[in-house]
Amino acid sequence: MAQPYNHRNISLFTTLSFILAMVLTLAVGMISGPSSLHATEIDDLKRDYERPAEIPYPEENPYSKEKEELGKMLYFDPRLSKSGTQSCATCHNPSLGWEDALALGVGHEHKPLGRATPTILNLAWDEMFFWDGRADSLEEQALGPIESSAEMAMNLDIMLGILDGVAEYETLFKAAFPDDQDGDIITKEKVAMAIATYERGVISGEAPFDRWINGDEDAISASAKRGFLLFNKKANCAACHSGWNFSDSSFHDIGIDDADIGRGAILKQILPMQHAFKTVGLRNIDRRAPYMHNGAYQTLEDVIEHYDNGFVQRDSLSDEMKQLNLTKAEKRDLLAFLKTLTSKDKPVELPDLPR
Repeated sequence: MAQPYNHRNISLFTTLSFILAMVLTLAVGMISGPSSLHATEIDDLKRDYERPAEIPYPEENPYSKEKEELGKMLYFDPRLSKSGTQSCATCHNPSLGWEDALALGVGHEHKPLGRATPTILNLAWDEMFFWDGRADSLEEQALGPIESSAEMAMNLDIMLGILDGVAEYETLFKAAFPDDQDGDIITKEKVAMAIATYERGVISGEAPFDRWINGDEDAISASAKRGFLLFNKKANCAACHSGWNFSDSSFHDIGIDDADIGRGAILKQILPMQHAFKTVGLRNIDRRAPYMHNGAYQTLEDVIEHYDNGFVQRDSLSDEMKQLNLTKAEKRDLLAFLKTLTSKDKPVELPDLPR
């Protein structure tokens, strides 16, 4: 004989089934990626990281192929240094993420510098340059290391004399600046404009993250997707590492334990600028160790630990620096996300320098 319905058992069974279904849904979400409940939020976040359509060039220094080619020659030419052995590329090496893989840069006569060498990747979108923002344009930045006594130690007038003595350079400068033939053919201003034009074209390529942004859900792992949410939410990275290049181009004290006061040496009366350094972009970041302005950390894991709870407490510390209490799993997800920002860029072909 059929058993009569037991409404209590049915209700209990339904409740247990619902709970089981929810547990399975959460488990699948943890395995396969962020829950569908976050889909709209994720789409909104993605829009903040879309790559720009074109490179911005200033009106006073517009792009031309000839100017870019001249800038590349100058960038790789060691004759722009006093020793004749250093070029811009010596420290900003394309094979090393446009850095030098050293904790501190090395300058004239192989003497160590006070800060790490920053990358030149994606500088076209920046507004201030160097770790402390002391240059207002790429053109100003381009000449800084050349004439710095600690770096390339070249007197700019001597540099112009050397370039004037290279016949092919005269031809290249005329081609790069065809509307400026009345005055001197080779000037320090033109050197700066050419190098800056080349540097603006040093752009990181499409990374797995970009393909995910554009709709390829298989481009990055579930762990990296969770890391993306952490980056924008709990870990608070996006507070400073914002936009497609993951930098607000501003300056913050992030609690590095050293005596260098960074932008504070320029803005002496502004407390938040003491120990403040420029926010670095995160493109190709896993190829650019060591990290921080003083090369304090050798791995991205070290960097994550610093932001989690390894920073120095002081009055100038950024308000965005707070104890995160990330779990080990969250740290792994954050690291997985950071690695999706690396692109496989075409190797840079070295130029045949003028003679």
